[in-house]
Amino acid sequence: MFSYYVRLALASMKRTPVLSALMILALGLGIGAFMTTFTVYYLMSGDPIPHKSGVLYAVQLDNWDPNEPPTESAKDVQPQLTYRDGQNLMNADTPAKRQAQMYATNVVVVPEGDDPPFDESVRATYQTFFDMFDVPFLYGQPWTDLDDEGHASVAILGREMNDQLFNGENSVGRSIRLDDNYFEIVGVIDDWQPMPRFYHSDWSRAFADAEQIFIPFSRAVDGPMGPSGNTNCWKPMDDSLPAIEGFLQSECVWTQFWAELETPEQAAAYKDYLDNYVREQKEIGRFERPLNTFISNVPEWMEVMEVVRNDNRVLTRLSFLFFLVCVLNTVGLLMAKFLGKGGEVALRRAMGASRGAVFSQNLVEVGLIGLLGGLVGTVLAWLGLRAVENLYRGYQHLVQLDPVMLATAVCLATLAAIIAGLYPVWRVSQLPPAGLLKTQ
Repeated sequence: MFSYYVRLALASMKRTPVLSALMILALGLGIGAFMTTFTVYYLMSGDPIPHKSGVLYAVQLDNWDPNEPPTESAKDVQPQLTYRDGQNLMNADTPAKRQAQMYATNVVVVPEGDDPPFDESVRATYQTFFDMFDVPFLYGQPWTDLDDEGHASVAILGREMNDQLFNGENSVGRSIRLDDNYFEIVGVIDDWQPMPRFYHSDWSRAFADAEQIFIPFSRAVDGPMGPSGNTNCWKPMDDSLPAIEGFLQSECVWTQFWAELETPEQAAAYKDYLDNYVREQKEIGRFERPLNTFISNVPEWMEVMEVVRNDNRVLTRLSFLFFLVCVLNTVGLLMAKFLGKGGEVALRRAMGASRGAVFSQNLVEVGLIGLLGGLVGTVLAWLGLRAVENLYRGYQHLVQLDPVMLATAVCLATLAAIIAGLYPVWRVSQLPPAGLLKTQ
């Protein structure tokens, strides 16, 4: 019976091609606009590391200018730490299972052979980074604690970089030239693109690709390889020290710090440790503001850093309202379509079709219109996402229609069409056949 209703629906749509096309286009435009904005919002607000997001914590210490307004929440505190505070925590016996201090820097990669050199972003960190964030390895493994302590010239490459420099071969044991220094490759990371790139504090680059080169934090500082991300200072550096040492011992914040805390008890103990650390630093004249330390797990950190801006939420809501307008327009078009074929309905009723059969047949037609509208909407959404990609370079990870989004678009359009068509279909199924036959 269903296939019979589908054939009747197709025949009905062929008899009113303009009206049917308008309904499909209206639904398609609404779905296309909504799915474009919702896809970006969905991917921006997604959990980048769902299996560990509750045990990974960003660390904040309020070492800022005492003349600034008081701190009310983690959003009011600098998202980064000074070099010296990070080093003090890394060298201390804290309650954390793992800790990692890190920062981003830039180098010039000099390939072997005749290929030209090129600039590349590098993540300087500790070997704990890879276990903390469950980074998968294609070849080799992370460097060791001894490499961190010995300031070793070792490096780990991302898969794309390994493909570019070594044609995808196992490059462990080979060397890579960064600026004027050679680094031995100890590992190659498999595909790894957490979105957003939550471990980095510069949210203007939160949706950029993960770094393709990793080196020990201590070796990068020795370089010296300066930070390429945000560096904020409120207090002049000590002029009595050499420039580099003065920068490292300054109150400038430029490193990110993460801790892995497996239980709420461990997190509470770590927070107490940070409070006591700040109290100790206050005794030597640092941390002139009231005591404020914060640890935020990944979902909390994304809220602190406002990775999903209010304008993204507003745009998504507006596009949904536009979709509702399109659905309301579809209701009017459906009323015109179904009331216009009253004679056909009366003939079917006179030949013995029940009201339920008429209702079911027309509802199948409405569902088919919704399905086609959803397919048109997915095409328009894909075009909209391509426009977003061209407009905002570096956001290619936020403009992908995955299978979940595709299924959502089609199902939403079909459901919306069915809901919109319930009243018109009910109205036409209730028409008295006798009166309609007399007018024909």
